[in-house]
Amino acid sequence: MLEAQDVREWRGHDVVDANRKKIGKLEAVYVDTRTDQPSFATVQVGLPTRHRLIFVPLADATVGPGYLRVACTRDRVKDAPSIGTDGELLAQDEEAVFTHYDLPYQAEPTERWLARR
Repeated sequence: MLEAQDVREWRGHDVVDANRKKIGKLEAVYVDTRTDQPSFATVQVGLPTRHRLIFVPLADATVGPGYLRVACTRDRVKDAPSIGTDGELLAQDEEAVFTHYDLPYQAEPTERWLARR
């Protein structure tokens, strides 16, 4: 299991998919607010003048020398919900991130499931 403090050390390193294809650069880690365990990462993608941050699940992710490998494919990730580089994930948008990856989501409307670390 990845620890939040360990993953933060990899900020700026490459994120690759299950087939070792580069997705982008690790920008931030989002933890499950109930367990404080890493749940998603944001990955910076796009052209230099049009960067955006996409959400990638960290379940079954592994760390290697200079990269973080996630279990999903780059094709699946490219259509994932995203935010601007100055943006934040709003509570009402969390469910879309989970739904995109077919993950269960059960947060109450007034609570946050994900928190940026």
